[in-house]
Amino acid sequence: MNIFQTAEKQTNILPEKYRMMTVKELEDRAREIKDKLGNKLFIPGHHYQKDEVIQFADATGDSLKLAQLSQENAEAEYIVFCGVHFMAETADILTDSSQKVLLPDMRAGCSMADMADISQTERAWTKLQNMFGDTMLPLTYVNSTAAIKAFVGRHGGATVTSSNAEKMVSWAFEQKPRIVFLPDQHLGRNTAFNLGIGLEEMAVWNPVTDQLEYEGPLEEIKVILWKGHCSVHENFTVENVKEVREQYPAMKIIVHPECRREVVELSDMAGSTNYIIDAIEHSEPGSSWAIGTEMNLVKRIITQHSDKKIISLNPHMCPCLTMNRIDLPHLVWCLEAIEQGESQNLIQVEEQTAAFAKLALDRMLERP
Repeated sequence: MNIFQTAEKQTNILPEKYRMMTVKELEDRAREIKDKLGNKLFIPGHHYQKDEVIQFADATGDSLKLAQLSQENAEAEYIVFCGVHFMAETADILTDSSQKVLLPDMRAGCSMADMADISQTERAWTKLQNMFGDTMLPLTYVNSTAAIKAFVGRHGGATVTSSNAEKMVSWAFEQKPRIVFLPDQHLGRNTAFNLGIGLEEMAVWNPVTDQLEYEGPLEEIKVILWKGHCSVHENFTVENVKEVREQYPAMKIIVHPECRREVVELSDMAGSTNYIIDAIEHSEPGSSWAIGTEMNLVKRIITQHSDKKIISLNPHMCPCLTMNRIDLPHLVWCLEAIEQGESQNLIQVEEQTAAFAKLALDRMLERP
């Protein structure tokens, strides 16, 4: 049995009664239980969540910020994480053992995180060591499973966020001459490129074929990118950028660094979710923006900034499907279970996995 695990008590089938409740009934029950539990309950809500869920969030933010806020809320006995699976895992890793982290719908996963499983990673590491010896340090985006974070922690590496990726990649190169970047190739490529590393110095590891995709001498490789991606951000294309440039010549294009390299290169600005939010917040009234990130967030930004013209870079983009699994009925179901003394959809990262994963997180958090 692999040592990197997460134990879960999960219930996936939403009882029919929650589908039959009206929106008002659901909202009233959510408010009633929140009021009843008070400080015993903390609901973090990721930026990409639906408004019907966000309205009940005690805090909104990116995954790491929400996990840290969960850690700071020591009074909270129950943390109902409105996000996806890896986010709830991170919250469980950082919070006290007496606190219970719950995910309203266990189907709320992340396609990017699922593109790097621990068996693939261990197999790849062995093969890459045969090629490069002890010259590599692994880094993983926080958008990864607890098992991958633990693997990275065990091998001396660290986690990164889209906000601090450049700082952490620079740190990694102080430790070793090469890095292995999991699981998002686009964030890894964009970050390394910004630090002056040429595309010809980057290789891609394909976990499906177990092969290194690279043409050239192996000794020239500085960055090995895992062949994973965000299924939302990869759908922003060069054609989208060209269409906006043609229709709205004065419009600024701002995208997330999970987008493809060619899209980032053609955009005016690129940065984390918080970077995008802050850029729009501090922009002049009347300014115009095309945003390349998840649609729930884009719609929320449009609503909050009616004094600006804001569109999605891809007008046909759908919200993140797995994020959207957390809805009001599932949230109320989870809250009512807590009220009844049950802990359904409990996320518990196995102790050894959590310890190694926390090492990877701490190495990042030690570098403010």
